[in-house]
Amino acid sequence: MSPQSPTPFSIHMFLLNGTPDGLKTVEVSNWEGMAIAGPNTRFDELRKRPEFEKTGVYVLTSQPEPDGLSRVYVGEGDPVADRLVSHHKQKEFWSVAVFFISKGDNLNKAHVQYLESRLISLANEAKRCILENLNLPQLPNLSEADTAYVRVFLEQMLLIFGVLGISVFQKPTGIAPSAQLLYIRAKGGLTAIGYEADAGFVVRAKSESPKLPGPSLTDPVLKLRQALLTQGVFVEEKDRWRMTQDYTFNSPSLAASVMLARAANGRVGWKDEKGKSLKEIQEARLI
Repeated sequence: MSPQSPTPFSIHMFLLNGTPDGLKTVEVSNWEGMAIAGPNTRFDELRKRPEFEKTGVYVLTSQPEPDGLSRVYVGEGDPVADRLVSHHKQKEFWSVAVFFISKGDNLNKAHVQYLESRLISLANEAKRCILENLNLPQLPNLSEADTAYVRVFLEQMLLIFGVLGISVFQKPTGIAPSAQLLYIRAKGGLTAIGYEADAGFVVRAKSESPKLPGPSLTDPVLKLRQALLTQGVFVEEKDRWRMTQDYTFNSPSLAASVMLARAANGRVGWKDEKGKSLKEIQEARLI
């Protein structure tokens, strides 16, 4: 099924320190929620924000590990201040915190518990990070009206995460009508299928990869392959690995290197059914 076209929206981002890496607030037009984001190094400033004392849900994320995946922790607080102060003292891995509140104080404890549970579920499904949460909280019982409210709130949160460059909650939802399937083949007749997407390069479920890596495979890609096997994105089948789900890589070359188990130029390696490379396809669009 083709995904629905997203609805255009405007966003307002205010850089509190005048720098892109400092504290920032993020708001979406006609939405009563608000995101506050900032680096660990500015936590003393972050805790002085009035929003810090409100009920909310938060995400702590690290810089990418050697395997290319970030470590992520999701939580909620009523208010967020108590939990974030505790994490600042006890959790050393994170470099950026993002928390969401309601400007009209409409989020309650049950709402943020729902949002926390759904974010953890989405991260578990996408498998694009190392999730620090050991347990999946149960969804609280909400009325129909409250459920509708937090679902819309979550949709806006996911949009803002994308704007902030946090893609760990997003997994491919379907092939766009304009997407073109591309193929790459390894020794032994193994085939991987993928396509370009706004978020990166998607390799489709059931794509195959050699079990043993080649000598040219770099250590970060080797670690990423092992992480994907550990998380269940790959399963081992005799002489090969097979993908269990669609998975988004940051680039065609990373996708090609992972699937071929060797260093590879994805723009050259990925080809359509007629043998035209991704590089040729991209250059043809410019004519």
